[in-house]
Amino acid sequence: MDTGIGGNPMIDARISSVRMREVSAVLAAGSPHRAAPPQSRPLSIYPAFHTGSAGQVLLSDPHRRTARYLEIATTAGVTGRYGPLDHDVVAPLAEGMASGLLGLNPMANGYIWDVLQRTDRHSRHGTRKMAMSAVDNALWDLRGRLTGVPVWQLLGGAGRTRIPAYASTHGTFHSEGEVERTAEELLDEGYTAQKWFFGEGPAQGPEGMERNIALVERTRAAVGFRSALMFDAFMSWDLPYARAWCARVEHLRPDWLEEPFPAAAVPSFEQLRSSTTIPLAAGEHLYDRYDLLPFLRKGLLSVVQVDPEWCGGVTEVVRMCAMAEPFGVQVFPHGHGIHAALHIVASQSPQLCPSVEYLYRFTPEKHYFEVEPPAPKGGAIPLPTRPGFGIEIDEDRVETDKELFAFS
Repeated sequence: MDTGIGGNPMIDARISSVRMREVSAVLAAGSPHRAAPPQSRPLSIYPAFHTGSAGQVLLSDPHRRTARYLEIATTAGVTGRYGPLDHDVVAPLAEGMASGLLGLNPMANGYIWDVLQRTDRHSRHGTRKMAMSAVDNALWDLRGRLTGVPVWQLLGGAGRTRIPAYASTHGTFHSEGEVERTAEELLDEGYTAQKWFFGEGPAQGPEGMERNIALVERTRAAVGFRSALMFDAFMSWDLPYARAWCARVEHLRPDWLEEPFPAAAVPSFEQLRSSTTIPLAAGEHLYDRYDLLPFLRKGLLSVVQVDPEWCGGVTEVVRMCAMAEPFGVQVFPHGHGIHAALHIVASQSPQLCPSVEYLYRFTPEKHYFEVEPPAPKGGAIPLPTRPGFGIEIDEDRVETDKELFAFS
C-alpha cells in the first residue's frame, strides 16, 4: 500500500486483466425439472404466445447447469468476481467495454461508472446497461476483497444481522391445492411475505379475470393476514383491466400490485394510482435515476424495485435508494440475482429497504456452482461475512470450464 494525503492508506492497484468464465455441468439422470406454469406477460395479448398454451420448459436443458462469471484481476494479485450473468452481457463486454478497463484504478468506482455511461450513446438501457452492471458489481466485489470486508460494510455498514427475504413463487402452478399448500408451506418456513404471479391477462377474457381474482382469494384464505401478499402482472395488463381487478380485490388488502403496465406507461400508472388504495410497485425495468424520477415526483409508486444487475449495478441502485427515501417510497431490489441486492439492502435502513426478494424455486439452481450462496433460514438471510460478495466457485461441480473472452 502507498500512503495518501494525511497519512491515509491508499491501495496501489490497477486492473490487469478482465475475463468471462463460463462453467457448466450435466446433472444426474432423473434430476427434477418442471414445465412452465401459465404466466401473463406482454406477449400474452397474442394467444399463440401465451405461456399457458406453450408447455415450455423453464430451462432450455433441464439436465444441464451453466453459469457465467466476470472476473477482474489487479496488479495487487487480487481478483473480483460477479455472477451468474446472462449471456446478453457477453457481447458488449467483449466488444470493447472490458478491454477499456485495463490500467484503471479499481477503487475509482464513480469515475469508472461515469466513463462507461458516457462511452456509448446507448449505455442508458438494454444490454450495454446490463454489461455496465456486471462491471460495477464485479468491481465492488474486488474492492471488498482488496480491503478485506463485505460489500455491505463498504456501503456504510449494517444495522441487522439477518436480512428478511420475501418468497417469490415464480414457477408455481395454480392448480387446485397447490396454491394453498405452497402458501402455507412458505409461511411455516418463516417467510412473512410472498409474491404470486398472474397466469392471465386481458386477452384471456372474463374467465381469466376470475382466475386472477381467485388467486388473491385463495392465498388470503390460506395464510390470512399472517403474511403479506403481493401480486405481479409483468407489464401485461391495460388500465381498464387493472382497475377492474383492483375493485374486486381491494377488500382483501393485497400488499402491492406489481408492474400492471409497461414501465413507460406513466399516465396509466397515474390514473390507476388515483383510483385504488392498493399500493403499486414497479422498477425492475427502470434503468437509471432519470427513469425513476417521474414516478417519484408524481407519487405513483409505494415500492421501487430497481435491479442492480440491470440498472447500473450497486453504484446506481444506492443512488436510487437515496432518491426514493425523501419521497417516503420503499426499495425492494428486484431479485434477478441475490448477491448485489442482498448487500444493498443490508446497508440501508430497514425502513427504506425492508427485505430482499428470493425466488425460492430458481435462485438455488442459478447459483449451483457457488460455495454456500446466500439462502434464507427461517425467512431471513444471515448477514454475509466473506470479503466482497463472497462468491467462490465449487470447482468439484464444474465439468466444463470455458473462457468466453480475456483481455490483459
